[in-house]
Parts: sequence; structure tokens; C-alpha cells
Amino acid sequence: MPVPWEALIPFGLLTSMFAAAGTLLNVSKRAQNDGKPVRYHIDAWDEMMMDRDKRLTGSIRGQSANPIAPEGFEISSAWYTENAE
Repeated sequence: MPVPWEALIPFGLLTSMFAAAGTLLNVSKRAQNDGKPVRYHIDAWDEMMMDRDKRLTGSIRGQSANPIAPEGFEISSAWYTENAE
């Protein structure tokens, strides 16, 4: 039984196109997340921490080791608070 060599060219093209699409999707997702892997199964706590990180650093994936918050951090929250006076 002969080997159908002509079928290897479309198979190679198909395989390389799937590989290229997967690689480009992975690169695109990582570029959107500052070079870090994509987060899965995000719950309410993670969303709050991502919002806090965005207010601290300007990026949802950025983190800060500075113990002092930047100027305006205390008033940039989405939560409405009552006057503490």
C-alpha cells in the first residue's frame, strides 16, 4: 500500500496554522497581562484585589511593595463612604 505523500503538505500546513494561531493567541493574552499568565476562576476577592492593584500601580497585574500608598489613593475607591468627622 503506497504512502500518500501529497497528503503531507496539507497536513503540515494545517498543523503549522493551528500552531501559529495558538502561539499568537498566547502572546496576545500575555501582552495584555503585563507578560504574566492569564488568570482563571476569578472570584469577588480577586476582582477587589485587581481593582486595588489598578489604583495603586495603574495596571491590574501590577503590584507594589511600597508601604505608603500614592497620593489620591484614599479617594480613588468606587465605594461611597460617609464623612468620618
